Parts: sequence; C-alpha cells; structure tokens
Amino acid sequence: MSTEELRDEQQFVTRLYERLDTLREQAEDAVATTMGQVTTGLQARVERDVGVAEHTGRLSALNAVDTGLCFGRIDHLDGSRHHIGRIGMRADDPQHTPLLVDWRAPVARPFYLATGHEPMGLRRRRHITSRDRTVTALHDELLDLADTTRTGHESHDADEVLLAALGAARTGRMADIVRTIQAEQDRIIRAPRHGVLVVEGGPGTGKTAVALHRAAYLLYAHREQLARRAVLIVGPNPAFLGYIGEVLPSLGETGVLLATPGELFPGVHATGTDTPEAAEVKGRAAMAEVLVRAVADRQSLPEALPEGAGEEGGTLPEPALEIDHEEYGTLLLHREMAQEARDRARSTGLPHNLARPHFAFRVVDALTAQLADRLGADPYGGENLLGPDDIAQLAKEVATSAAVHAAVEELWPELTPQRLVADLLADPAPYLAPGDAEAVRRTDGPWTPADVPLLDEAAELLGADDSAARAAAEAERQDRIAYARGVLELSHGSQTYEFEDEESEVLAAHDVIDAERMADRHEEADHRSAAARAAADRTWAFGHVIVDEAQELSAMAWRLLMRRCPTRSMTLVGDPAQTGDAAGCGTWQEILGPYVGDRWQHARLGVNYRTPAEIMEFAAELRRDRDPGFEPPRSVRSTGAPPRETTAEPGRLAGAVAAAAAEGRRAARDGRPEGGEGRTAVIAPARLHPELAAALPGVRAGGEPDLTRPLVLLDPRAAKGLEFDSVVVAEPDLIRSASAYGVNDLYVACTRATRYLAVVSSAAG
Repeated sequence: MSTEELRDEQQFVTRLYERLDTLREQAEDAVATTMGQVTTGLQARVERDVGVAEHTGRLSALNAVDTGLCFGRIDHLDGSRHHIGRIGMRADDPQHTPLLVDWRAPVARPFYLATGHEPMGLRRRRHITSRDRTVTALHDELLDLADTTRTGHESHDADEVLLAALGAARTGRMADIVRTIQAEQDRIIRAPRHGVLVVEGGPGTGKTAVALHRAAYLLYAHREQLARRAVLIVGPNPAFLGYIGEVLPSLGETGVLLATPGELFPGVHATGTDTPEAAEVKGRAAMAEVLVRAVADRQSLPEALPEGAGEEGGTLPEPALEIDHEEYGTLLLHREMAQEARDRARSTGLPHNLARPHFAFRVVDALTAQLADRLGADPYGGENLLGPDDIAQLAKEVATSAAVHAAVEELWPELTPQRLVADLLADPAPYLAPGDAEAVRRTDGPWTPADVPLLDEAAELLGADDSAARAAAEAERQDRIAYARGVLELSHGSQTYEFEDEESEVLAAHDVIDAERMADRHEEADHRSAAARAAADRTWAFGHVIVDEAQELSAMAWRLLMRRCPTRSMTLVGDPAQTGDAAGCGTWQEILGPYVGDRWQHARLGVNYRTPAEIMEFAAELRRDRDPGFEPPRSVRSTGAPPRETTAEPGRLAGAVAAAAAEGRRAARDGRPEGGEGRTAVIAPARLHPELAAALPGVRAGGEPDLTRPLVLLDPRAAKGLEFDSVVVAEPDLIRSASAYGVNDLYVACTRATRYLAVVSSAAG
C-alpha cells in the first residue's frame, strides 16, 4: 500500500485545517471587535448587533464542521481533481483558489452518482477516512477501466466504506451520511424545492438522514429565500430531536427550527398525556367544525327577563338584557337589537375577536338610540328635542359605560385559544357523541400534544384584536417623526445665508431625507435569527417544512402544518407500516388530498442500511400475521446471528431482561475493530418500566431518556426513528395487544437493532 498517497492527503487535510483555524480566528476577532464597538445612536447599535449576529453565525458553522472536514476526492478524465467536504473553502490568495468543494455543489454530484457503467467524466473516486484531524485510510474506486495507474489504495469492495460506516458503534446521536450518500438518496436530497415530496421507506432505509441532508442541500441551493423564511423540521418527540440535533450543525447549517407537534403553539409546552382514545378523537378533522360551533355558541343573545322586570314593571314582549347605566338608569338591550348587531358582526367574515368591535359598535348605536328616545321625546309628539351634538355626547357616554362593556363581554366575550379549548374539554357533551365526550373530558392538567392543533385552530377562528397595540405603535412612530422633524428644522436653521441669492451646491440633511424616513431608520429592529423569530410567531410562514414520522400525524395536526407552509414546499418522511397512532391519517392521499389534490411526488427507499437481514426477516414475519403479503426493505448486510428468543420464569422477567441486555452489550462489542461500547435499548410497555428499571444498571423509569447513555429504557412509540447496536424487546405479546396498531409497534421495536436482537417473554402460569 502506497504511503506516499496517504502522506499527500494528510498534508492537504492539514492545510485545510490550518485554513479553517484561520477563518475561525478571523470570525472570533470579528465578533469581539464588533461587540466592543462604542456606538452612539440607535442606528449604530442596530448595525453593531446585526454584525455580531452575522459573525456569530459564521463562527458556529465553522466550529460545527471540525470533524471529518474532507472526506472525498474525484479525479476527472481531463486531469483535474476536486476534494469534497462538508463546506466549501478557498485559499487566502489573490485568486481565491478553491481548496474544498461543498458536497452540495453541482461539481460534487459525480462523487455520489458515478458508476463504472456511467462514470460521469471521472477517472477515479477516492474516499478519505480520518479520525479527528488525522487521515487513517484511503479507498479508491477506479471508474475508467482503461486507466492502468494504481495507487495501492484500490478497494476490491465498492461498498467497503459504506459497510464500515454502518458497522460503527452507535453514540446515541445520529451521524450524518454525507460520506456515504447513495444514488437513490442523492436524487431525493437534490429534488426540486417546490411542491410536496413524500419519501416512504421501511426501517433502516435512511429516510430521516435523507430528509436532514435535503434540508442542508435546500439551504445551500436556496440560501437567500430559506435564510429569510427558515426551515421547520418536525419530529415525533423531544428524544428524537435530541438524537438528530447534531446532524445539520455538522454540515454547517445552524439556522433550522426543530420542534415536535406539541411545541408548535408559542407559549404552550405540551407535557400532558392523552389516552389513545382521547388523542384519536381530538385528532379528527371534524374537530375543526366542533370549534366553529363552540365559537358561535359564545356569540350569544339575551335570554328572557324574569316577570316583573323592565321599564313598565310587567312581562317583556321579548327577551332583553338589563343594563344599569351609571347616570341614566336601566337600559334594555332587546334580543332583536342584539340579533341585528350579531348578524352585522358575523357578516364581516372576521375572526371572533376582530369582529367583536363591530358587534360593540352596533350595540352602542342601538342603546344610544333608545336613550335618545327616552331623554329627547317631545311630550307633544313632535320630533326628538336632542340635536346631533347631544346624541353624539350620549353615544360617548354609552360607549364608555362599564355596564355596557360588561354587557358586550357577556354576549360576545373576548376569548383566548386557551380559554376556548379548556372550556370545550371541560364540557364537550354539547358537541360530541357521549363516548367521545367522555374520552376527551378534562377539567385541569397540562396541555397534551393532541391539544396543540386544537389551540392553533382556535387561534385561527378567534384572531387577535391588536388594534390597541397598533395604535400605541403608531403613536410612538408619530413621536419619532415629530422629533425627527425638529432635528431637521434645527439643521435647516443652523445654515448661514450669506449666499442666499445664489443656488447652493451644499446639500443639507433635509435635502436628502424627510422626517418619516429618518424616524423609520431609527426604529428598533429584531435581531433574532429567522428560526428564533419563527418559534415565537404562530403565524410564521416557513420556506420549507420537513415532517418525520409523518404517518403518525392527525388530521388536525396537518391543518396546523399546512398553515405554517402556505406555499406547500414540504418533504414528508414516513412508513405507513410503522403507524402506531390511531389518530394517524392512513394513506398519503388521505393526508394530502384536502390540500394539494394529487399534485405531489412520491419516492420510495427500498434498501435497508441499518438492520441485518436476519433481524429484518424476523420482524417481517411479525407483520405478516396481519398482512400476509408484506415485504420488508432489502437489507444490505448480514451478521449470521438470528434474533434470540427467551422465556422468563414467572416473576423473573426483569432479571431475564437484564441478562439479555448484558449479553447484547457484549455481542455488540465483539468483532468491532474500532472499539466502542455502543448503545443498548430495552423496549417494553410503559407499565413495565418501574419493574425493569430496578434491574437495569444506571436506568430509571420516567422522563426523557438520555440516548447517549450505554443503556436506555423506552416504550415502542419513543423508539421510533432511533437505532441501537443491541435491542431487547420485553413482552412482545403485550406490545402487540396494546392497541389496534400494536403489531406495527412491535415491528418498530424489533427493527431498531444494528447487530443484536433479543426478545424476552414471560412464561404462562
């Protein structure tokens, strides 16, 4: 094996890191210099803060790509060559010579797609393996079979680098696949941004990795648009987001918002848990109409007054609301008056809270007319004695009356989404069938993930009356304009006029800027990143949305997500065979039909890179009990070790699971030349966790699991999207029988392992 080639690559990589360190030092200096600037004036402070944000973002990206900076090289038939890496980099010379090509650049694409049959102009493809900053191995693939040059690093197995990456010990954090992107994955990653792309694939096919690399590619290819609008990535639970959280930073992208469905309503963190029945009911599309009815019911009309009430002391001819005015005594808001006001407010088509002022205005008009008739009546039957100014004063007094405000609040209350949904869940009987109402009824407790789409729907129906805030902002702006006008007038007055008869060639401040523009330039700016601003803004429209485990989302959750992405630029990742939530929509057409019809693209990943063939076939047989024709994705590797099935004696389940976990950890270490302890997961029904945690070292039941620990305890739903070196599945029959989708949950649990799977059941008795 040629050591000269290895030495040359090491020298090149060393040069790259020297350049990276220089760029990082420059970014650090820029941050420190900008932060230390002494500034006067609002505009100067704004420019300083923007500069700090830009330099800090660049520094974060440079820090994130420290490991595995360069991982490949392509040699072209014309004699040129390009090194491929996580970011693009140029030399510090007058020509800015390219040193490293970003893996997302068009010139880098043959690294992923070229074959001996279709070399795409390449002579050789080189995979560079490194640890920290040291090159440890080279693997060359000859693509031009007529080339007789040999380096001594030619690989006899084209999949050697891929298989080595697949066999590496897991760390509890997903690694990027930028070194080993396969052709079918590359085509999905680089697919056009516009429209909805569905990426379907079984366990281990790399759906999540492809989606994350697609996010990185889109941010590279459409930097201007997506940097401004941000990319949203939705994952099933916080543990999963922690698991994937380092992938995009390792590719130099730090401006993406990661969230679970329960985190998509600003100000609400959904920590509660629903029963499967409650989650299914809350997730139905029909809940949107339920909320419409609930809002309409809060726009009420006066009920009948009790006998003896009213102006004449007798029974009223129609229902009315008594309003005790502070100065003019009792006013009566008749049902007919309120009905007319409600009809006019509803006819505006505005959300509830925004239509409320229209209702209030009509009520004030009606009560003012009633009061004017009472106070200005001519005893001789002539015209009303009150003039327009008198009636205007009465209207003002009615409008400012606390009793009138209370009446408006009673008939058309200002509502928050939290108040509306809480009231609905406390008393759902008027809107739902008895069984469904009982399932969702709740009078207290934290919000649940299934509540968040209801809150978002309620916010759409209610709207936010921001008229007071807008009025205050406009008043503040007018103050700034007045101040700016004074400054400009001072500037104008300070000029000398000894040449006032000649046309002056000297421009003063008021010649180039007016007061309004000057005031607007000094308005406070929002210096948060687009992702940070999006996280706090329910109405934010993202440039692209990626949804993992998309098959699990309810119809109501899809309504929420479609509002977040009005352009329908989305990548949906999932596998209907792994659906575990009864609220899931089922087919992709059922999910997307209401929003884009049939205008969406479908891509399928059919190769399993994670799960050995023996484990995959075992898991597939479990699903065939429900679906005899089921075919799993094809595994690219085999370990020769079938899953181990054991039966625990009555009362000894925890001990048997602990023994299987210990064996799995040993098996995962055996035969791994690079070392590493790897990660083991015990997957069991949640109700068994306290018993099992007592027997497992360093494990506790409850809370979010720490996936970086050597051993973790999960339920099947929490294991979605994750992978471990070894897995122990406890009580498979309980998992299977837990719900209508239990067989899917069991299938998920058994396909998380990359090396070893054990299944432990209790003996009957």
